[in-house]
Amino acid sequence: MELPTMTRTFNVRRQEAELVLPARPTPTETKPLSDIDDQEGLRFPMTFIHFYPKNDKKQEDDPAKVIKSALAEALVSYYPFAGRLKELPDKKLVVECTGEGVLFVEADADVTLEELGEEIHPPFPCLDDLLFDVPESDGILNCPLLTIQVTRLRCGGFIFALNLNHTMADSLGLVQFENAIAEIARGDSSGVPSVTPVWARELLNARNPPSETCTHREFIPISNTKRTIFPFDPREFVHKSFYFSPEDIAALRSSLPSELKCSTFDVLIACLWRCRTIALEFEPDEEVRTLYFINARSRFNPPLPEGFYGNAIASPPVVSTAGELITNPLSYVVELVRKPKAEVTEEYMKSLADLMVLRGRPRLTLVSTYMVSDLTRIGFDDVDFGWGKPVYAGAARAAAELIPGVATYFSPRVSKEGEKGVVVPVCLPKLAMEKFAKEVASMVKRNI
Repeated sequence: MELPTMTRTFNVRRQEAELVLPARPTPTETKPLSDIDDQEGLRFPMTFIHFYPKNDKKQEDDPAKVIKSALAEALVSYYPFAGRLKELPDKKLVVECTGEGVLFVEADADVTLEELGEEIHPPFPCLDDLLFDVPESDGILNCPLLTIQVTRLRCGGFIFALNLNHTMADSLGLVQFENAIAEIARGDSSGVPSVTPVWARELLNARNPPSETCTHREFIPISNTKRTIFPFDPREFVHKSFYFSPEDIAALRSSLPSELKCSTFDVLIACLWRCRTIALEFEPDEEVRTLYFINARSRFNPPLPEGFYGNAIASPPVVSTAGELITNPLSYVVELVRKPKAEVTEEYMKSLADLMVLRGRPRLTLVSTYMVSDLTRIGFDDVDFGWGKPVYAGAARAAAELIPGVATYFSPRVSKEGEKGVVVPVCLPKLAMEKFAKEVASMVKRNI
């Protein structure tokens, strides 16, 4: 169902941003990123947010002070985050491990968690106040790699928000780092994370000599379209969130053959890709794509080491014509969506790293493409700094706000009754959004 847009605004009083350094001396060295890490398409900040309710047992503790202290301890093990990126010839990125620190902001908001309403989800009002863009901190090179803001709420709860340079980690790597901070904040460790961080970026470097041995359609331009990535005036875009309950997901599954094995993610992306294609009124013969990020850690032999926190993701596209996507049954789309999972092998990842070196680290082709990142099983909603689990944890803004109309995140949502569903923020032009919402409602209702 379409969720109501959060409209509650409030005032946030921020303190001066400060640099948090590792609690103890760390190595001064240069660490190259991998050829998967430093691709052009990952040179942007990932933005995530966690909302925590009050905890009566923690009334005497200041969450900002606790987290800041734990952050300094965690940076001893994760010291590359406290460094700065430098670009070498051929666009190669390296981390200068200088120990200069990460940005940290303490803040207070004149609002309670209850006043924000039961439905906490993107888009968030006052997001710029909850994660302030400190001047000269939002670049890629020669600036802090991480910004964290902890905003205390009037009720005793708080909001934890962060920006992380995506070249440094994927979402699994980020959750690993957040959990390291959380363990220390809870007093569960002596400053040493239970999962030892592993750099090992050389495992995802190009071979010598590099050679593309796989087809990477995600970088091949679409020929039969006149569209651009931004075919609409940005002023026309609106942001909505849609919630899929277990009942909604079961309704969609009921139309699928019993022998079709698929995940909740497969079903949802198939439904949303079709509805989006209808809403944007693609011509029947136009090529459309969807792509999602696949964790490749276990695809290596042996698997990447436990504790690896770099980018280990790939996104081979699902390709169809708009006509085939719209006229075939949902099971056809689900089958299409499942296929890329088998493509991501160790050889595929090595070929991808080789491609980056051979082609100058290109961006993904995003024309006529729907890009999805599934955060429902990453673990953001389990990060506990000592106040308990968050009532919402996931994307701070729809990825579509960075790439309007193209991308989105799936985030988990647990109701007060314990119901586990999925929240999907969507960004589309106003008229397309209206049509999209009707199509989604119709698919869930008719089970087709």
